[in-house]
Amino acid sequence: MQAITVHDRDAGADGLALTELPHPHAAENAVVVRVHAAGFTRGELDWPGTWTDRAGRDRTPSVPGHELSGVVVELGYGTTGLTVGQRVFGMADWTRNGSLAEYTAVEARNLAPLPADVDHTVAAALPISGLTAWQGLFEHGRLAAGQTVVIHGAAGSVGSVAVQLAREAGARVIATGRSADRDTALALGADVFLDLESERLEDAGRADVVFDVIGGEVLDRSAALVRAGGTLVTIAAPPEVRPVDGRAVFFVVEPDRAGLTALVQRVRDGRLEPAVGEVRPLAEAPAAFVPGRGRRGRTIIRVVPDGPVAQGPR
Repeated sequence: MQAITVHDRDAGADGLALTELPHPHAAENAVVVRVHAAGFTRGELDWPGTWTDRAGRDRTPSVPGHELSGVVVELGYGTTGLTVGQRVFGMADWTRNGSLAEYTAVEARNLAPLPADVDHTVAAALPISGLTAWQGLFEHGRLAAGQTVVIHGAAGSVGSVAVQLAREAGARVIATGRSADRDTALALGADVFLDLESERLEDAGRADVVFDVIGGEVLDRSAALVRAGGTLVTIAAPPEVRPVDGRAVFFVVEPDRAGLTALVQRVRDGRLEPAVGEVRPLAEAPAAFVPGRGRRGRTIIRVVPDGPVAQGPR
């Protein structure tokens, strides 16, 4: 099969290449998915799991990408809840070969059924961004109707989903970002937009939840925005400055089949729209890792078009 691989940690995106790899096989409680569309995070080339397995052993050449949508072609021993030929989407394990490949092996519990009326391209943009927003707001932030939430980076892939979910939950949403993000954030449902380039962060006022995806100075200054009993939630780094009378939570998104099912139902109902940006073929994935200004939404790698696929080799 064809896959994007990386083997030189110092080469960055220049070390990515389209190569031939053996077809994967499903271990116990896992499946092999024929990947139709895949998502990735540009920063994952710096993640330890890209280079080593859970025991710390080198696992290169490795396949990056941790979001996928496709069709199940093989079931491992003991796998339940999924069937061969079923459309699925979800997250690949952090320390195993990922989704930028024609086939990938995934733990079954990391996947959810994909309804026939949701395109693979849209589904591949949903798992990490959607689950990060969901877990940050509701599981860690405990956001409830009538509360106020500040969402940093509100026009980004995670922030844009968070704005939509918070608005649906009945919260007052204060969105932040660059000046060019104002119209996008307000169109998503934010009540107020604060321009981090020209306005004081402190002017956002107090909030029950502050959800940060930026880190650095923005994260440090956000602690002062949290009202008594509130929560500062971040995915950027463990907070060094904590709210005086509140909690501070740093977390890494976790797979969640029930959460994926809830998110994709919102997509079907028109209540949630993932931020899909460029769509490129697998051969162009290395170029897609190179940072570029003006890009909006998740870049999705389209591996095969929609439609029936042949069962993978056994």
